[in-house]
Amino acid sequence: MKTGLLLALLMAGTSVMAQEVHFSSGATAACVAGAANQDARRGCLGTSAQHCMGETPDGSTTVGMMGCLDGERSYWDQRLNRAYKSMRTKAEALDAEMEELGSAVPKTAPALRGMQRAWIIYRDATCDFERSQWGGGTGGGPAVLSCLMRLTGEQALYLEDAWFGE
Repeated sequence: MKTGLLLALLMAGTSVMAQEVHFSSGATAACVAGAANQDARRGCLGTSAQHCMGETPDGSTTVGMMGCLDGERSYWDQRLNRAYKSMRTKAEALDAEMEELGSAVPKTAPALRGMQRAWIIYRDATCDFERSQWGGGTGGGPAVLSCLMRLTGEQALYLEDAWFGE
């Protein structure tokens, strides 16, 4: 994946082992669980990363920020993958049911797959653009990871709330 390679290149030559970053997704998970709607849940994006950066000894360093942001990006990526898998299963079942009924409605599973593939292209292009604004400076690494975390979280929440086929 392009962003994995970018992260590896950004961290090459830095003293990662000296950084003490202790990420926990608990603050974000609690915020999301207590939120009343999708807009409120979107306000939870970055909560654990911010906590990590403020409370972890090396969380305010460039590498520390990257560790905190990547920890939350990973949390949202796991949620996104669970939501996508669930939605794909529902879409495939709906498509099979519609086919059995002889319906000519467009298939949902291929549309879902196409949407997700297009979103990945959008996410990567958007985060590449955000990085480009740092002119090769050290802020580019945290900028990319913040972007990836934010967009992944938004997509996870969208997929968690988007199914209307029931």
